[in-house]
Amino acid sequence: MKVSKKVVGVEYAIRDIVLAARKVEQKGMQVDYLNIGDPVQFGFQPPNNVKQALINAINNGDNFYSSSEGLLELRQEIAKKENAKGLCITADDILITNGVSEGLDMVISSIVEEGDEVLLPGPYYPPYASYVRLHGGVPVEFGVDLNNSTPDIDDIKSKITSKTVAICLISPNNPTGVVFNENSLKELVDIANEHDLYIICDEIYDQIIFDDKFVGIGKVARDSPVIILNGFSKVHLMSGWRIGYIAFNQSPQLKELREHLPKLARVRIATSLPVQYAALESLRGPQDYIHDFISEIKKHRDLVVKRLNEMPGLSCPNPKGAFYAFPKIEDDRFGNDKEFVTKLLEQKGVLTVHGSGFGEQYGRGHFRLVYLPNLKVLDSAMDKIQEFVSQ
Repeated sequence: MKVSKKVVGVEYAIRDIVLAARKVEQKGMQVDYLNIGDPVQFGFQPPNNVKQALINAINNGDNFYSSSEGLLELRQEIAKKENAKGLCITADDILITNGVSEGLDMVISSIVEEGDEVLLPGPYYPPYASYVRLHGGVPVEFGVDLNNSTPDIDDIKSKITSKTVAICLISPNNPTGVVFNENSLKELVDIANEHDLYIICDEIYDQIIFDDKFVGIGKVARDSPVIILNGFSKVHLMSGWRIGYIAFNQSPQLKELREHLPKLARVRIATSLPVQYAALESLRGPQDYIHDFISEIKKHRDLVVKRLNEMPGLSCPNPKGAFYAFPKIEDDRFGNDKEFVTKLLEQKGVLTVHGSGFGEQYGRGHFRLVYLPNLKVLDSAMDKIQEFVSQ
């Protein structure tokens, strides 16, 4: 029986690598899972008032389909949040989705046709390339300076062709922790405007910043065709509840997209209504837990980056946001990055993700690890990695 060639090209290295970890566990070895960026799995739970809002919605009978666009009160609160970051939008410019992944799929399927090219920051979060390929497009990586958190503007310009339809940004970035500053965002918006390209900006980690103040693309968007993807999985610790949103800038160039993309929302019917009430509470309720969460994982970042940079054959830029480190493997005696990750898993029981899973051109020769586990677990994992690279 035939399988679509489109689905054959779909990859998700972050979860695909788990299959190898299960084999190691079957042999009796304990595995430190440093592969998935899910804070809730590592003990960072949503606050009680948010959990209670979900329970209350269920008990109050709010268990039916919401409107396909999403709960009006939630969209109003999201608009306030995005306006505080620089946009000037209303609830009508927001579409609630089942996580950022569904929003990304909706956007890519609405703008990409066979042979179209989409520019992605190298390295990039794997579903970006997978969705582009799934819908017949071609992902094209552009360079980013991981030490200075700046996109390579000349590289971007050189890769724009008549087939390019969009530039994707992820800031703060997964897998690198890079955070673009205001000047970089402005340059990217200017390039997109010059070539009539969509700008898709993923800001799911927007409050998880360690050293500098976060600047959202809304601050420099003006009336450009900017589409923001965001959600509640990371900052608001609601990963398993799967809720995100698309925010459309009020741009004349987005008129046709905004007419047709919501058809996809209607086809998939709706996002869970009780979860939308929980998301509403997470925006309206106390926000101090976010500060506590970020303060804690900053300690994790500092420990991991320090340890990694002390190890022979590794170097690690300092992530400015999110909760990932993306060390470079300087020593080629380990083979390629996938072999490095596989051997580290099999010999030491530490599961990371090979950098080439985030793009061959710029991810190759790196690996990604998540520093969400508690400090004791992280320190132990760093000991194991140090033993591995020192042998």
